[in-house]
Amino acid sequence: MIDEQAESLRRRAWEGVSDAIQQGGYQPGDRLPTERDLADRLKVSRSTLRLALHDLERAGIVMRRPGRGGGTFVAAPKIERDLRSFAGLAEYIRRQGMEAGARVIAVVLTVAEEAEAEALQIACGDPIVLITRVRLAGGEPIALERSRFPAERFPGLAEQALGGSLYDLIREVYGHSAERAVERIEPVAAEPEVASLLDVAPGTPLLAIERIAYDASGIPLEHADDLFRGDRTRVVVWTSAEDRR
Repeated sequence: MIDEQAESLRRRAWEGVSDAIQQGGYQPGDRLPTERDLADRLKVSRSTLRLALHDLERAGIVMRRPGRGGGTFVAAPKIERDLRSFAGLAEYIRRQGMEAGARVIAVVLTVAEEAEAEALQIACGDPIVLITRVRLAGGEPIALERSRFPAERFPGLAEQALGGSLYDLIREVYGHSAERAVERIEPVAAEPEVASLLDVAPGTPLLAIERIAYDASGIPLEHADDLFRGDRTRVVVWTSAEDRR
């Protein structure tokens, strides 16, 4: 049986902390007052406050760090990937009022191995362009992106300016538009090299997304493996009973 009074206090604590963040001029990364101070200010028990902070952390509003130098901090907003429609990451970031950017790590002209050739519907050994970038939202790294494009379909791609949206680039320069994609998502832990690029600790939860993007005629344009920071990414899936039919 749900204790309605306890739930009411928990909700009041949630709203109180949210209001304190909005009205106190806190920015992402700022430390909030101690649990004792917050509980006293909101007139709730520390156990109720901890439950509310747990809910706020799950919602991506705050983040809590244990140990010396820890505490409760204002979280940076999460990037929502709405799977109802297909768009590039830059478009998702811009929709949420942040500046999208990219830091190019490497651009390599190589050959397609079996899995890459199958994904791109080309022959093994055909040339591909492998572009590795760190994607930025508001100047902060949120994802490591490894994108492969058929070199014959996109001649000179490696010499293009690659700091913006690659989908915008291939549409504007090559006349190909990415219209749909299949994405496979699974959780992984950040290995040391990836963690350094994404500015997180090794072992931090990440979302690994394998993507094949197609043009309107069903021809694959890109095969990508992305690693998204779990603390900055939320996947939204809409379903209905009609999906079963």
